[in-house]
Amino acid sequence: MTVTQSDDAPSRASKSRSGGRRVKSRGRRIVVENGLSIVVMSTFLVTWTLQAVIGMRSYNQDRRDRGVAPVSFGSYLTSGHFIEATGENWESEFLQMAAFVWLTSILFQKGSPESNDPDEPDEGTPPVTQDSPWPARRGGWILKVYENSLSLTFLLLFLISFLLHAHGGAIEYSEDQSEYGQPPVTMIQYMATSRFWFESFQNWQSEFLAIGSMVILGIFLRQKGSPESKSVQTPHWSNE
Repeated sequence: MTVTQSDDAPSRASKSRSGGRRVKSRGRRIVVENGLSIVVMSTFLVTWTLQAVIGMRSYNQDRRDRGVAPVSFGSYLTSGHFIEATGENWESEFLQMAAFVWLTSILFQKGSPESNDPDEPDEGTPPVTQDSPWPARRGGWILKVYENSLSLTFLLLFLISFLLHAHGGAIEYSEDQSEYGQPPVTMIQYMATSRFWFESFQNWQSEFLAIGSMVILGIFLRQKGSPESKSVQTPHWSNE
């Protein structure tokens, strides 16, 4: 018995294969277009997890040295030690970004790729189109908020992290106090201690040092292929 193949069978197979290629191509395109954020955020999650694991080991070792029972991983994640360390670092990073975004909108540094060119006049606002974000098309106070939404969001994240730092620090500080028979402190009381502000300023100063380094070193040094750097051929005092 002879089996005949319908004329449209090859075309169905071809469509199936091309559909598979489209799926693969679409997946690859997503990775290519979002590779930077995928790698950075994945690295963040890995290193944050390692911080928690290693931090728990250090925390429990300190407790054993003091004759106190160690805690589980879940308990450590709600401990002052972990919350304070996380909030303390996040607050400095979000402060850095909030300050950087806002300051570069009002101040200049001639020759830095991180700054607008002070010698070039403002080219004006691009026209609003159908593809413009909704706030730009809406106008009014919504547009005013959206115009500053990046720095405002970083500022909000800084404040949240600042309070996390204070909350976790108060818990850990109270644990230290209890060992000496002293009463625990509230978050507000902890924020009035020199320890809290020492922890804050030692991080804040390093973030502004990092910003200043990027602004100044970018005038004279280059990194081929990076949008944070000028091209190798660009004169030092050009902002392009």
